[in-house]
Amino acid sequence: MKRSLLFILFAAFFLPFGAQAQFEKLKDSVIQLYGVVMTADSLMGIPSVTVKVQGRNQGTYTNDEGVFSIVVLKGDKLEFSSIGFKSKLIEISRSLEGNQHSVIQLMVRDTVYLPVTIIRPRPTREQFERDFVNVDIPDDNYEIARKNTEEGKRRILAKNLPSDGRETGNILLKNHANRHYYYGQAPPQNILNPFAWNEFIKAWKRGDFKSK
Repeated sequence: MKRSLLFILFAAFFLPFGAQAQFEKLKDSVIQLYGVVMTADSLMGIPSVTVKVQGRNQGTYTNDEGVFSIVVLKGDKLEFSSIGFKSKLIEISRSLEGNQHSVIQLMVRDTVYLPVTIIRPRPTREQFERDFVNVDIPDDNYEIARKNTEEGKRRILAKNLPSDGRETGNILLKNHANRHYYYGQAPPQNILNPFAWNEFIKAWKRGDFKSK
């Protein structure tokens, strides 16, 4: 209270006339608002109601009896909100006289009808154990990456993956080189080549010749 009086005296003697007029105008627009928030049906105080000034980061809460106090400006809009009640918006009149005002705000209960939920216990312990064991748990990213890097999966992907331009060019050049190398003579047969048989056996063990 003493600090407020000193500030007013300082403003009256040391501020210019224009600034002093603006200060008086601002002082006249400030309202100390007291109030209580109650239920509309039983007139019981509602605790923990949010009282917020719309458009500004300013607000307060009601106490256990539904009482609140907040400093606002004339023309401000106050929003009252609480879980289980419909929100309410009021406007502070610009024609109020004085710097103190009180308000009694009633709030209506907000009834929400939820869909019916039926909770049934599992018939037996054995059924719960069976369902728990057989539940389908989707693979996480680690399990998906592990499956994609398995040897069989990589072999299938590599076999069905089309060749890019570089690989196609290398194959074409290799075929041309083989034709020119054996030009004018019959190319050798690999039926007696041990290295070719080794590659054939490896491919057969891998299952490359199995029908899809």
